[in-house]
Amino acid sequence: MHRSHSPRLTLLGVVVAVTAVLSGCSSVGPDTDASEGPTSSDTGLGSGASPVVFAFVCDGDDSDSETFTTYSAVWEAERSDCSAKRLTGSVPSSQQRAAVAAARGDATLVELASACAVRGSAPWTSAVADAHGAHVAAGLLRYCPGHPETDRLRDALAAYRG
Repeated sequence: MHRSHSPRLTLLGVVVAVTAVLSGCSSVGPDTDASEGPTSSDTGLGSGASPVVFAFVCDGDDSDSETFTTYSAVWEAERSDCSAKRLTGSVPSSQQRAAVAAARGDATLVELASACAVRGSAPWTSAVADAHGAHVAAGLLRYCPGHPETDRLRDALAAYRG
């Protein structure tokens, strides 16, 4: 007898599997890549606290969504429409707090994480036209310095600041 799985059960299975893998891997969470994010030794968290970790649900060309557990995987897939979903964690890391502070209230942690996952779309490909855009750009540059379009965003922010 063939048993089909609903997308919700499949996503639940992915979350359970990722959580199990992550519990044995404390240095890199799913929302970071070893070369671009904080490690457990520099998160600024107290004993017993865990940093916020995201997965990314992205729409594809054929309207099916796909879940990614690292930024680098999303960037490789060149997705332009993603939303961050908290997997684990209760306290933002020092890098996450610095990014939200740099955004000056114009973007939340979830919004920065979602924007960090996308490629080939705003804010990475557009000009910085106002203070709101400048704050979001500053937050993104702190949150995801390893993004493939960082140089373009940094140039747009510098041009705005003149």
